[in-house]
Amino acid sequence: MYDQTRTMIEKGGRLEFDEALELALAAQGNADNFTSLLAVADMVRSHFHGNRFDLCSIINARSGKCSENCRFCAQSAHYDVEVESYKCVTEEETLALARENEAHHVGRFSLVTAGHHVSAEDLRTLFAPLCHTLSENTSLALCASMGFLTPERAHLLKDMGVSRYHCNLEACRDYFPRVCTTHTWEEKVETLGIAKEAGLSLCSGGIIGLGESLAQRLELAFELREIGVDSVPINILMPIKGTPFEMMEPISREDALIAVAMFRLILPQAVIRIAGGRNHLGDEQEKLFLSGAGGAIVGNYLTTAGNGLIGDVAMFERLGFVFN
Repeated sequence: MYDQTRTMIEKGGRLEFDEALELALAAQGNADNFTSLLAVADMVRSHFHGNRFDLCSIINARSGKCSENCRFCAQSAHYDVEVESYKCVTEEETLALARENEAHHVGRFSLVTAGHHVSAEDLRTLFAPLCHTLSENTSLALCASMGFLTPERAHLLKDMGVSRYHCNLEACRDYFPRVCTTHTWEEKVETLGIAKEAGLSLCSGGIIGLGESLAQRLELAFELREIGVDSVPINILMPIKGTPFEMMEPISREDALIAVAMFRLILPQAVIRIAGGRNHLGDEQEKLFLSGAGGAIVGNYLTTAGNGLIGDVAMFERLGFVFN
C-alpha cells in the first residue's frame, strides 16, 4: 500500500482525501504500517528535494497584546499572559540576529509582527528601514508575517525586498471557528491570495494538536495544496498557561509523526518545515526529519523557546542534510 503510493506520487500523481485518510488510519497503532509510512514519506522527500535542507529564522519584530483571540496565543489581549511589548524591534538587534543566523546556514529571515495588520505608514517608516538594512548587510532572503494584507500593503512589502509572505491557516476551515472567532479562515485565504497576486511566494501551515481530528488535520494539508503554498510550517501545540488551550492534552508522538509524513505525501513539492513545538518529541525529534520534513525554523519562536542554533545545525548535518 505505501510503496504503491510512493510510486504514484513520484510519477506525478496526487493523493485524494479518502486515500490519505486510509493511509493515516492504517498507521495508527500498527507498528509495521507506521514504520512503512514514515519511510515512504522520507523517500518522497528525497525524490523531490534530495538532501537539501531549508533553514529559516524569525524575529519578533513587533510584540504586544493583539486584538485577535487565537486560543493558543500568548500575545492575545484577550488572555492574562505576560508578554513584552514594543512597536518595532531595533535595527541593531535585528541585524545581529540575522548575521548570526546567516553564519549558520540559515537562508531566510522573517519579520513577524503581533496584531491584526501593519499599517502602510508603519511599513514605510518602521519596517522598510529594517528590510533595507538586512538587504544591504546580509544575503538572507526576506520574509514577512504581518497579519492581514491589502493589495497596497502587499506591493509595499514586495518593494521593500520581501520575497515570501507567511500567514498560517492554523487549522482547517471546518475546525477554525474552534480556534479563533475574531477573524475567519476565509480572511486568511484572502490574504494569501493578495500576497500571491503581488508576486510573493507563500508560506502557510498550522498547528497540530489543537483538538482537531485526524481527518481535520489532513483537510488542512489538502487546503494548503489547493492554495498552492511553497512552504508549510508545522507547529506542535505546546500549551501556554493563561490561554484557553492551556489544558489541552498534548498530541501523541506517533500522531505528530504521522501528520508530518502525511503532509509530505499530500504536498510532495513543498518545503515541509518543522516549527514550534518539536521539543515535545524530546530526544526523538530527529524522527520528524526522517518522516518527510525537509526544513525547519531554527532559534527561538515568538513566545516559546526553541533549540540552540548550533545544536540544530549539528543535528541536521548528522542526519545527512546539506543546506540550501
